[in-house]
Amino acid sequence: MRFEDTGLEQLQAEINRLDEVMQEHGLIRAEQWDYERVNYDRKFEINNDVYYLRVQGYAVEGDVGAHRAIIQLIVPLLGKHYYPHGLEYGEGEYFPPDLVRKCEEILTSVTKEVEAFALHR
Repeated sequence: MRFEDTGLEQLQAEINRLDEVMQEHGLIRAEQWDYERVNYDRKFEINNDVYYLRVQGYAVEGDVGAHRAIIQLIVPLLGKHYYPHGLEYGEGEYFPPDLVRKCEEILTSVTKEVEAFALHR
C-alpha cells in the first residue's frame, strides 16, 4: 500500500537528523541501507501477521555509509510480510484499518518534524 501525498516525497534532509526523527517514531534504519539508499522500517504484529511501515529515500548528495548524505525521501509504503518470501505491498493485500490509521498518524508527525529542517532546493 502506498501512502500518496504525505508530503514526505517532496522533502530532502540531512541523514543524521533524519535518523533521529525516524527513530523517535519507531522507524529504524538498522542494516537496510547501502551507499545510495535508505529504508526506515517500523514493525507491527497483529493477529500473527507481520506488517512493516517503510519510508525510503536515496542520496542526492554524499554517502550514506559515511553518515554524510542528503536524502530525498520517496512515497512511504505499508507491506505485509510473508515468510520466507518477504514483503508484499500489492493492492490485493488486506491491511487492517486501525493499522492504516496508525501509519497515517506516524507519517503526519514525521512529515511535520522533517519539514522543520528539510533542505529547500
